[in-house]
Amino acid sequence: MAVSNAVSAPAVTATTKDPAGRPPNRYRRALPQYAAISPFFILFAIFGAFPVLFSIWLSLHSWDGIGAMQWVGLEQYSYLLSDPKFWAAITNTLIIWVLSTVPMLLLALVIANALHNATRFRSFYRIAYFIPNITSVVAVTMVFGSIFSNNFGLLNAFLQSVGLNKIEWLSQPWGIKVAIATIVTWRWVGYNAIIFLAGLQAIPSDVYEAAKVDGASPRQTFWRVTVPMLRPVILFAAITSTIGGLQIFTESQVLLGNSGGPGGAGTTIVSYLYQNAFGANQFGYGAAIGWALFILIVLFSIINWRLIGGDENDRLTSRLRRRAGKEQTDER
Repeated sequence: MAVSNAVSAPAVTATTKDPAGRPPNRYRRALPQYAAISPFFILFAIFGAFPVLFSIWLSLHSWDGIGAMQWVGLEQYSYLLSDPKFWAAITNTLIIWVLSTVPMLLLALVIANALHNATRFRSFYRIAYFIPNITSVVAVTMVFGSIFSNNFGLLNAFLQSVGLNKIEWLSQPWGIKVAIATIVTWRWVGYNAIIFLAGLQAIPSDVYEAAKVDGASPRQTFWRVTVPMLRPVILFAAITSTIGGLQIFTESQVLLGNSGGPGGAGTTIVSYLYQNAFGANQFGYGAAIGWALFILIVLFSIINWRLIGGDENDRLTSRLRRRAGKEQTDER
């Protein structure tokens, strides 16, 4: 009887080989994945990276937008530092930013706390406070322009009705800044209030119960519990408000036009950039102003982070050092 000695052959993993007979490398195997995510990187390169790199290149040239670009190196930046109009625009922007951001964040914090403690119509108030943020800024500026009008404004009519003299809001430097800051505050206070409200709802209720057991008053609870635990949210709101406040343009442009009002009191940094780039066709100088604005935003964001955020370990260490120094002084 014939005995079969056949042994089953081991399984062989099938591999796809190129025409030369070699297995595909790892880059070729990952090609479909790269192709799937490539649209994002292509769009980012066209609309994100290229404008940034081109603006750097443009700031080193003198160009009117039509003719040949002329290399000038750092002369645009050198002239920028000695340009009095640029420094006046920075001063105007910083004053408007302070007049709008400080009351806006404080008011948003108070509104958020009130919304958090509200028991009725909470959703209605949330929507009502957020509506100004989605309203057209051009329409809002035109409405506020009529309110602050020198001759027929509602605000002057109210002042005269209570026996006060009318104020030339749109003819005086400080009146122009107050008008622009009021528009910015009205538009963004509800947005920041909603952000603060989200942060308040994330604070555990056990913390408030513990503060209540310890006998803390509502004012002490707000300043010693709510505000410290909201510090990351406050930092976020401060930085986003800084970025938006230093880029104010539409309010000034719609309210005062290209001139920026009497004496250019309403000319902001972005308004000055627009005047040079698209009014005087000095695109290289406009790009230099844009990069100066970028440096300014980074600088003030770092200042905000150091003042509001910072490292919690450093704060705790410095606090312990102050306490130890005070105890040593008392012992002596």
